[in-house]
Amino acid sequence: MATTPELQDRPRVLVVGGGYVGLYVALKLQKKIANAGGIVTLVDPLPYMTYQPFLPEVAGGNIEARHAVVSHRQHLKQTELIQGRVTSIDHANRTAVVAPADGGAHFEVPYFDVVMAAGAITRTFPIKGLADKGIGLKTIEEAVALRNKVLERIEVASTMTDPAARARALTFVVVGGGFAGIECITEMEDLARAAVRNNPRIKQEEVRFVLVEAMGRIMPEVTAKQAEWVVEHLRSRGIEVLLNTSLDNAEGSLKLINLPDKTPAQEFETDTLVWTAGVQANPMVRSTDFPLEPRGRVRVLPDLRVAGDEGIIDNAWAAGDVAAVPDLTGKGLPDGTCVPNAQHALRQAKRLAKNLWASRWDKPLKDYKHKNLGAVAGFGQWKGVANINLVGSIGLKGALAWLAHRGYHGMAMPTFERKFRVIFNWIISFFTGRDTTQLMDLDNPRGAFVAAATPAPKPAAAPAPAPVGSGSGSSVTSPAAAEAKETVSAKAK
Repeated sequence: MATTPELQDRPRVLVVGGGYVGLYVALKLQKKIANAGGIVTLVDPLPYMTYQPFLPEVAGGNIEARHAVVSHRQHLKQTELIQGRVTSIDHANRTAVVAPADGGAHFEVPYFDVVMAAGAITRTFPIKGLADKGIGLKTIEEAVALRNKVLERIEVASTMTDPAARARALTFVVVGGGFAGIECITEMEDLARAAVRNNPRIKQEEVRFVLVEAMGRIMPEVTAKQAEWVVEHLRSRGIEVLLNTSLDNAEGSLKLINLPDKTPAQEFETDTLVWTAGVQANPMVRSTDFPLEPRGRVRVLPDLRVAGDEGIIDNAWAAGDVAAVPDLTGKGLPDGTCVPNAQHALRQAKRLAKNLWASRWDKPLKDYKHKNLGAVAGFGQWKGVANINLVGSIGLKGALAWLAHRGYHGMAMPTFERKFRVIFNWIISFFTGRDTTQLMDLDNPRGAFVAAATPAPKPAAAPAPAPVGSGSGSSVTSPAAAEAKETVSAKAK
């Protein structure tokens, strides 16, 4: 495989992944590396970075989908962008193999430094029917599809006469009681409530929301008392919260089991199953020669250099969900690493960029250390929970927590341009309300044109009039027909 001629022939910092870490590393380094005679190259299958904390609000119709993503091409002017996937890395020879997004031939990309920023993917389990029926909430496309699915099911159910089919259409299930699952189901419930108010054929009590969580509590990022309040809040809105419960089978109707004894719990049908039960490091790291820890993440030092049992691996860096970054505050995961969230990813990216640049000039590197500022979550308009660690620990709930949620994420959204779009979107929604307009046929945008461009079938020929009379090989002419025939014959003569 030869390097494609389109790539620039300069010392390269290869950034694998264009999420939180990849975007910020490229933003912070592109100008410096270019001025030094090198080039930053970012490889990602998508042309944008997705701000995932906004996905529940996109699914709930509070944020325009395009405003929750950041265009690589628009904001990384001095970065070489490749839309594709890194399928393998041979760091010993400083080369990566890239599969272009258009399905073309794979090609090699040489580099000097590599930054592993491939992020995480949805973690699933081998549950029958899950892959066919479920949908995640990890991408902007999933959020848009989920929003349209909720609105479409409510609209379709309003004309159904079969009680079983109507109940199935109006049942919405979310598996996973972490931040993503709670924010998702509350935003969906708010959206559904607004849609029902506009549809006189549906009653609110017909709509069913079910949250399934395998653990005995939800949202481990907040205090136990706050978690209990969240459960009470959800149930006050009619959302069923099933703790110590797991999804056992999704073929046909959903089959739930109690944990830990695995006895049958509930069984019912639904058209909407959302899976938010955790994430895992991008499995592409298994196709590299970097050391991995038991959970499949790249092993790094506190200064974000990749390191294994044999020591530091030169010119290799990693951060974010794909890396096992030591949490020097002692407040991280049980294994001593940082919690995989946006707060850490954004700050690790900035520290990584500074350390990589410092390493070029043999300057000392600094360790990543960040005290968790807390957690904020929004549950729809004017509802939320927050645990803020600024001066001590401050617990908030309701409207104040919702304002803290929007304030934090509004400021954390990358680039001023995107901040402005999101905040302006919120201001408009404050006066106009939640947008409950369903967009149809996004999975088949050419359907209307194909129908218009396809010739309609020709109408069937009219059947010939049945002969009067009967008898094989004989025919009988009516008196009127006989008279007309004689008239024509006489004129001809």
